[in-house]
Order: sequence, then C-alpha cells, then structure tokens
Amino acid sequence: MAAVVWGRGFSRAWLRRSAGPGCGRHYRAALCTELKRPLAIEEVTPRPVRPHEVRVDVHFCGVNFADILVCRGQYQERPHLPFTPGMEFSGTVLETGTDVSTVKQRLWQIPESIPLREAAALPASYGTAILALERRACTQPGETVLVTAAAGATGLAVIDVATNVLQAKVIAAAGSDEKCKLAMQRGAQSSVNYSQGSLKEAVKKLVGSGGVNVVIDTVGGDVFLEALHSLAWEGRIVVVGFAGGTIASVPANLLLLKNVSAMGVIWGRYKDQNFPLFSGSISSALQYCQQGRIQPYIGAVFKLEEVNDAFLHVMQRKSTGKVLLSLK
Repeated sequence: MAAVVWGRGFSRAWLRRSAGPGCGRHYRAALCTELKRPLAIEEVTPRPVRPHEVRVDVHFCGVNFADILVCRGQYQERPHLPFTPGMEFSGTVLETGTDVSTVKQRLWQIPESIPLREAAALPASYGTAILALERRACTQPGETVLVTAAAGATGLAVIDVATNVLQAKVIAAAGSDEKCKLAMQRGAQSSVNYSQGSLKEAVKKLVGSGGVNVVIDTVGGDVFLEALHSLAWEGRIVVVGFAGGTIASVPANLLLLKNVSAMGVIWGRYKDQNFPLFSGSISSALQYCQQGRIQPYIGAVFKLEEVNDAFLHVMQRKSTGKVLLSLK
C-alpha cells in the first residue's frame, strides 16, 4: 500500500545488502548525533517491528523549518540524541505489527493518481493551510486573504487552497520580486514585495482603506504588525510561525477598535488534541489533489546524502515551495 504519513523521524531509506551469510534489510538514516552540528548518514540495522508499529519503505521525505529547529534544540519538542529528524514522508508499507488491524492512525493511503513525490509535499504545508483557512479563519468565498512568506511551502499551499478550493482572492506578500512573481503564477491575484517598503501602505493601495478579511502570517515581527493593521472590520489574522525570528506583541486596542480576531494554528498539535480534525485535513489535501483542485509546488529535491545541503537551502531562504529528500 502506498501511504503518506505524519510523525517524527523519517529521513531513512531501506536497502538490500548483498546476498550471503547474515544478509538482510538495513537502512540508511540521517542522524542528529549532536545539536547544531551537521547530520550524519549512517547504515543502521533495524529492530523487529513491535505489535503496534508499521514498517514503511520511504520514497520521499519533506524538509521543514521545524526539522532544522529540532536539530538545533530550538523547537518545543526535544527528542533524545541521537535521533532521525523529519515529520512527513511518502512510501509503501513493508510490514505491520501483530496487533495492527488498520494503519490509518498515522498512515493515509495515497490514491493511485497522485505520485509519491507530490504526496510527500502535502501533509504539513497543506494540512496547515486547510486548518488555518477553513477551521481558524473561516474563510468565505470572495473574501480577500493576505499571506506572508507567500513563496514558501506553506504560503504557496495557502494560495492554492484559498484560490482553488475556497474561491477567495489572495494578495501574496514576499521578500523579493522573484518570489512575488512565483506566487502570482501559482494563483495570487496581486503581490507585495515587503522588502521595498511598508506592507500596510502597499496593501492599502490594493484594497483601499477597507482592508483584507484574512491574514495568514508565517513571518512574525514587523511584518505581522503591519499585516494586523491591514485587516478589515471583523478581520481574522492567523499566526502560523515566526520565520523572521521575532515574536511581536499584539496591540490589544487594535483588536477592540476594529473588532478583529488574532489566533494561532499549530497543525501538529491537533494530532493529540483533535485527531479526527487532524486526520481530516490530510484526507482533504489528498482528495483535493486527486480531484485536481490543488497542485503542490516542489521547489527542490535533494538526495538523502545531501540532507545538510537541503537544510542550508532552507535556512538561507533560498527555497521556494516544498523541499524534499529523495531516498531512492
């Protein structure tokens, strides 16, 4: 069964050792053995599958900014060393434990029409976009959505879902003309390069003093504050992350004066707090993709042995769309 999964520790690939005494399956793994140091690629002997576990042959693995933070000891989850980072992958099921009657608690079957490469790009980015837009912001058809870091994996997913599923209008905000151009090509109706001036003033020129209905922000800092000031009456701003490195303080008086709502979304927490909703977001992403309503944009694919180059690519803000590791 081809499957897509969300969890921890998936940057590993199976390989068949040469025939002979003691031959069998091993896997290569990208291991974090020391925080803030490059990952090491090692060949590891697998342990037996436990009763409630599933063994999967990984084909593609998503690279997320959160993976880098985990390896730097700067994320809310701090696994014990050594560990294999990663939170999403696509692959095929090899083996199930004796007590496993269904694999749907952490695995979702990929429709045959969706390639494994595209499937690996769906869970975190599109799960976040779907919950941010549909669940938290309650985005309605015809509303205007402002998305920051619009050329990133989550930003492009927000553009895709808002435009092609929810029939909303999108203003893409990014830090370069090249990234703004990509966001427009992917469905945004207009764009703003916030490295060239005030985001608030640029948005005002586009929509007038009325403002935007929804903001999905992954940057934080001054970009968040200018986006907050760009909201319309009863607008909603959803905090997804702080890629800019600064966490802004919310001016509560602005919430009162414009009757706006400020909220956050951590998609992965829904796994523990509301699993049906978490599962539904992945199922919806797969369904939308199967129907041709969304199409993930994959900006770069690295080999497993190039995992440190992939991390650097993301850290230096060179990436657009989803960055993947290919393990085959």
